[in-house]
Amino acid sequence: MKKIFTLASLLVAVSLVLTACGGGGGGSTASDLLGAITERGYILVSTDPNYAPQSFLNTEGSRPSDTKCPSDALTTAEMQGFDVDVAKAIGEALGVETCFATPSWDAITAGSWADKWDVSVGSMTVTTARQTVLDFSVPYYYTPAVVAVAADSGIDSVEGLSGQAVCAGASTTYEFWLNGDVEGLGLPESSIYASVPADVTVVPLETDQECAQAIAAGRTDFVAYVTSETVVDANIAEGMPVVKLDGAVYSEDLAAAFDKGSSLDTTSLRAKVDELFNAMHSDGRLSALSNQWFEMDLTTAPNQ
Repeated sequence: MKKIFTLASLLVAVSLVLTACGGGGGGSTASDLLGAITERGYILVSTDPNYAPQSFLNTEGSRPSDTKCPSDALTTAEMQGFDVDVAKAIGEALGVETCFATPSWDAITAGSWADKWDVSVGSMTVTTARQTVLDFSVPYYYTPAVVAVAADSGIDSVEGLSGQAVCAGASTTYEFWLNGDVEGLGLPESSIYASVPADVTVVPLETDQECAQAIAAGRTDFVAYVTSETVVDANIAEGMPVVKLDGAVYSEDLAAAFDKGSSLDTTSLRAKVDELFNAMHSDGRLSALSNQWFEMDLTTAPNQ
């Protein structure tokens, strides 16, 4: 596993949630979003600065003096992780610099971005509800959603969560699953492997990563959290006092997202990203990045 933030570094990251401007039209004379991105020389990607190993701040990186990124956006030198490397590949394919905005997750999934960023590369699960406000690329990887519990909880199965309080990131599929919100979850039945235990109390935090950090900090009003298996594995590798329960509760198809409300047409940009992801699947680049950051290949769909 690659370098993972310490708890202190991650808590610093939470305080740096930025909503960068400069995406979308931005006064461009281009006829579509791809043209505007090419014209300005950078693509503004929304992602999470507190979601190791997918995306997190690089404490050893410094902002280059010659960057084209807006002053309130982060550069590739200041971010790292699997999603960051995928976003960098998009910029390289387009011949532009990649920059990062870090708005809240619920702002990203709600759509209507007001042209504040161009695309989300943030391990977003494709759901039917989200497809009403967002367009998606082909998936670039797939992850199991799992439950982790405090190491001293004594709980050893998903069924053991009955009557307990469980944490999840706000507006995530993890929160939808815990609430029994099948419509919000928006996944085919074949991708859902477990039912929610009875009488679970849901405790939402801004991101699911904060659930793990809260347990590590001694918070006791919940005993478990639901998130990607990659996040739980990273939490355990970092030494957080949590245990992963056996068995995924559902499977996630993760893709780049584009705002249906963009002032500029996103069709050509989406086509370019699809072309890139298909090529990266074919030539093994996505597999290599997955193995680098997760120590496993998560780029093949579960039913393949």
